[in-house]
Amino acid sequence: MEKGYLSLVLHAHLPYVRHPEHEQFLEENWLFEAITETYIPLIVIFERLLNDSVDFRLTMSLSPTLAGMLSDTLLQNRYLRHLEKLIELAEKEIQRTRKHDPDFHHLALMYRDKFLQARHVFARQYRKNLLSAFKALRDSGCLELITCAATHAFLPLFMDYPETIRAQVQLGLKQHEKHFGCRPAGIWLPECGYAPGLDEFLKEAGVRFFFLDTHGIQNAAPRPRYGGYAPIYCPSGVAAFARDQQSCKQVWSAREGYPGDRVYREFYRDIGFDLDYEYIRPYIHQDGIRINTGIKYYRITGPGEHKKPYDPRSALQKAAEHAENFLLSREKQARRLHAAMGKAPLIVCPYDAELFGHWWYEGPEWINFLLRKLHEKGPSIRLITPGEYLQRHPVNQVCTPSLSSWGYKGYCEVWLDGSNDWIYRHLHKACQRMTELADTHAQSEGVLERALKQASRELLLAQSSDWAFIMKNGTTVEYALKRARQHLR
Repeated sequence: MEKGYLSLVLHAHLPYVRHPEHEQFLEENWLFEAITETYIPLIVIFERLLNDSVDFRLTMSLSPTLAGMLSDTLLQNRYLRHLEKLIELAEKEIQRTRKHDPDFHHLALMYRDKFLQARHVFARQYRKNLLSAFKALRDSGCLELITCAATHAFLPLFMDYPETIRAQVQLGLKQHEKHFGCRPAGIWLPECGYAPGLDEFLKEAGVRFFFLDTHGIQNAAPRPRYGGYAPIYCPSGVAAFARDQQSCKQVWSAREGYPGDRVYREFYRDIGFDLDYEYIRPYIHQDGIRINTGIKYYRITGPGEHKKPYDPRSALQKAAEHAENFLLSREKQARRLHAAMGKAPLIVCPYDAELFGHWWYEGPEWINFLLRKLHEKGPSIRLITPGEYLQRHPVNQVCTPSLSSWGYKGYCEVWLDGSNDWIYRHLHKACQRMTELADTHAQSEGVLERALKQASRELLLAQSSDWAFIMKNGTTVEYALKRARQHLR
């Protein structure tokens, strides 16, 4: 008999970045890095599990902007060009380290093999379109695919503009259907952002469930009997699942969680910055800007600049230990909760997909070890998807969740503060104008219809939560400002 259920959820999202007017564009590397370091490694891990007859369940959201880029011919070809340059650089590093840096020679070989595998998976196995890989995994029954709002807009800040909420939700579902052939049962609300009444739009679109941060459900009215360890139904009938703080902290926290362990690979030391400029210049940006190449030779080691060489074997062993520790922690948590609740708790563990492989290099292998250990353990704690849980447990308490997000301090501060609040008067005015245009020209056709569709695209792209997030965090602010202003104009 199960003492508890575990639901792993990976949210895969990147802002829409596509610049055909440039031969090479720096921010397109966000996609290329994520493909090489996160999406392909996860696909490989999932396929290995299936080949080994490991029964697992995992939920993954693919945002419409990410799906649009992964299916785009221009970006597919640019990624392949990017990958060929990485392979060339790795071959060059094999020669250099053999003579001058023997401590890193085995790592240069490792990266060359990694890039060759990525090329095989991307170009040969899936013919440049990784969406077909995720679709095949979904069809196998091990992966539940869900969608997200169309351009990842932070929806609580648009509650006064129902047409905007409706467009973001329904276009997200429509794009998922376009890419994967069917409508998803669930949706990832961008940044887990929820405001009371938002679920009505989800019900209207046929969505069955979504996710909230812990306090969004703990502070629901009435207070849920089982806290965040069972889903609740909103008054609309749409189910809400709560993020488990304890399990997420073990993985998320760079200071207290697994990714900060001293044996893991150091993200912030890359040969794109460490090596001689003239040597590395052909492999960085065409304007001479040093960038991350993905080839990193050091482990975290500890605070300060002194770093020791990375040891993949030790890191892999540590990932296995951390997977065992995570599972033991969940089993203890499930037994404790089962005794208090009188039923099997549901522990929901949602993470940004890009944490695994990109930020935490060993993350995909940690998932691999965890899923294998869960398969070996037997029935004490069972992997389940939210959709499957609702089928098995259709009766749940009815409550109204509270305003919440998974951002800093749990509400709207990340996307609404002194660094970015100026954009909303423009976004809200544009929402009004777009609604007026659509109502006035409801029967448009020809050039006018094309112009209206383009206006709606620009507004949707301007609404992306990514621009406000970047302004708040102070990274590539100039680009975020340019995109927000460009789309609004």
